Amino acid sequence: MGTLYNNFPIHIFRAYDIRGKVSLLNAEMVQAIAHGLAQQYIRAGQSQLVIGYDARLTSPGYAQIIQTVCQQHQLHTVLIGCCSSPMLYYIARQYGGNGIMVTASHNPKSDNGIKWIIQGEPPCPEMIQQVGQDSKKYFVPKSAVQMPVAELQIYPEFCLQYQHSLLSDIHLKHSVNVVLDGLNGSAGRCAALVLQKSGCDVTAIRCEADGNFPDHAPDPSQEIHLKKIRQAVLEQKADIGIALDGDGDRLVLIDELGATVSADRLLCLFAELCLAEHPGREIIYDVKCSSMVRKTIAALGGQPVMIRTGSSFLRKYLAKSAGRAVFGGEYAGHYVFNDGRGCGYDDGLYAALRVLEFIQLKGLSLSQALAKYPERNGTEDIYISTYQAIPQTVLNAVEQQSQYIDAEISKIDGIRLDFDDGFGIIRASNTGEYFTVRFDADNPSRLNEIRNLFSSMLSEQYPHIAQDILDAQ
Repeated sequence: MGTLYNNFPIHIFRAYDIRGKVSLLNAEMVQAIAHGLAQQYIRAGQSQLVIGYDARLTSPGYAQIIQTVCQQHQLHTVLIGCCSSPMLYYIARQYGGNGIMVTASHNPKSDNGIKWIIQGEPPCPEMIQQVGQDSKKYFVPKSAVQMPVAELQIYPEFCLQYQHSLLSDIHLKHSVNVVLDGLNGSAGRCAALVLQKSGCDVTAIRCEADGNFPDHAPDPSQEIHLKKIRQAVLEQKADIGIALDGDGDRLVLIDELGATVSADRLLCLFAELCLAEHPGREIIYDVKCSSMVRKTIAALGGQPVMIRTGSSFLRKYLAKSAGRAVFGGEYAGHYVFNDGRGCGYDDGLYAALRVLEFIQLKGLSLSQALAKYPERNGTEDIYISTYQAIPQTVLNAVEQQSQYIDAEISKIDGIRLDFDDGFGIIRASNTGEYFTVRFDADNPSRLNEIRNLFSSMLSEQYPHIAQDILDAQ
């Protein structure tokens, strides 16, 4: 079958989507994946779906390849053009809850990817791997699949339907001065229209889709990428800054003082908002969130539930909770409402609108509303090489050592140790040969102690990993 077949890039089929460099995820590969996806829809008894795509230069062409293949399998498909993932999820409701989104989310411009929903739900990891195995059978290396000449298209009718769903849900009492940063992704244009129609005074920056991403990757979780929006919030004397990632499912907020609001603090605010209306219900959060989130939910009378990282796992949990869980959020900036409002999927714009509605109701500025949830002393996600070690063996070593430590251990996703005044976690990446570690504490000295503790547990058997934990910024 040739070398390329033997080197079929199965690693791009990840735990919750397909994603990789366009050198790997090329036209031949997309065509093969489309066959695998079509078969999955057919096996699920589905006959129709929608296809959307983000701002990336290859995305319109890839979407056309997928549509052509799906039609070969007798699936009725509707191409909805350049859109956010939340818009795709919303429009898919009219087509049995089936949709394919060509997007690499917040990744650099050299990447692309595919995420999808079947009957309103994202695929589980096993379903993603099944598409990988099915795609192999259709992959013909060097087959020179013709990349369609396709330009980015925006179809107003779909954007208007999505806008209507948000505008009929959210009710602002008076105008708000907003700075919106679309980071040149596919969500900015429609988001600006929604905010304007909500009565907001909008300063829009980088809201035109541009797959060249002239400034940097469309990732608002990187503090360095927020320089423009923070500056604009202060210059415009804005009430709030709203930054969306490349496909609009993640959110980062800037308060009126120009400070970035961490996901931990925003999760606490959303817990307060939802539990006020639905006392005693579950609030879901992932393993990378700080102890403050769990403590806040419990103090508000809610039930804190920690799950593994991955927005698809979050959405599945909420969908199957039979209404017990009213909200879920992730450290990465995914927020999902399940409180009888919202649509049960992660939508950065909708989450921002709920914040605006809440602070107006309370008569507070954003910084005032968050004052009771102080900023933590914590690290961002730190990525550390495995140095060819088997990840599970490393995690087993941490678990073994942690038995001698006075901490609550969690093995939901990697190894997490919770202390009274902070936590640390090490988990194997879903995407590459590295670990993700993160530390959080009540004060800087305790943060260093927890970091040193994790390093010391690995120093004897895995000295390089141990040293990297200490050295990482």
